[in-house]
Amino acid sequence: MQESVYMQLAISQAHNAWALGEVPVGAIVVKDGEVIATGFNQPIGTHDPTAHAEIMALRAASSILGNYRLPGCELYVTLEPCAMCSGAMMHARLARVVFGASDPKTGACGSIVNLFEQEKLNHHTEVVGGVLADECGALLREFFAERRRTTQRAIDSAMESDKN
Repeated sequence: MQESVYMQLAISQAHNAWALGEVPVGAIVVKDGEVIATGFNQPIGTHDPTAHAEIMALRAASSILGNYRLPGCELYVTLEPCAMCSGAMMHARLARVVFGASDPKTGACGSIVNLFEQEKLNHHTEVVGGVLADECGALLREFFAERRRTTQRAIDSAMESDKN
């Protein structure tokens, strides 16, 4: 299925974020069956709270197409978008958003709120969730488990130094 192929590409982008110490979320923008832009989380390294994977991919796609509107485009992202990213997607007039893992803390495609179902808004983007959800969720769980292990090792090392 094409959705899973595109989500695999988004997962590859998430690995780029992890390599930089960022939360591993990746995104791609597709138009007419062709990947036109990619993005991955970079808020820590860029000191930019808006540098989420989705925003980075939207910025790249807009630059490539020479338009801040992205009609006919689809965005694939490994984690359910937050309110900021969902708002940007609506302003970009994306045709469709496909996400992997749900985000029970900040998800704005149904987990906390579904901004895309707000009838009063003038643009309605189709949303599909759960594509390769297990793989996308596992990536995030592994990242945070590794981060906890690293933190615990640092604490253990500090405590050992204090004993000496």
